[in-house]
Amino acid sequence: MTHDPFESDAEPPVVLVVEDDGLLLMEAADTLVDAGFRVLEAPQADRALTILERNEEIDLLMTDVDMPQGSMDGFALARLVAHRWPTIPVLIVSGMGTPGPHDMPDGARFIPKPYAPSTLVRTLRAFARRAA
Repeated sequence: MTHDPFESDAEPPVVLVVEDDGLLLMEAADTLVDAGFRVLEAPQADRALTILERNEEIDLLMTDVDMPQGSMDGFALARLVAHRWPTIPVLIVSGMGTPGPHDMPDGARFIPKPYAPSTLVRTLRAFARRAA
């Protein structure tokens, strides 16, 4: 029997949300907290890496693609996370079109922006249950 991370006595899954648009970051974080996740926020990929290196409790990564600040975009961050932390599922979101064949690491999912909050929650819940 698999453990459901959304049972009332379970620790909520921790999602690191990486988004350079402050309003979108706040909206995603609020949506996920309301759905039972714990959320850590990063405005760009370099900050996300610092958070990942200091926190062993991160269960999921959600990243935007186009982040002008910092040394890498969301695709590069996703590939790096998949390599260094292979147990952390990756969700990539973008309003800039669909990813090419080599943009995303194996197992990553993509949601185009704008996305419905229910799509975000459903996708991350499925990731959390699969990882549990």
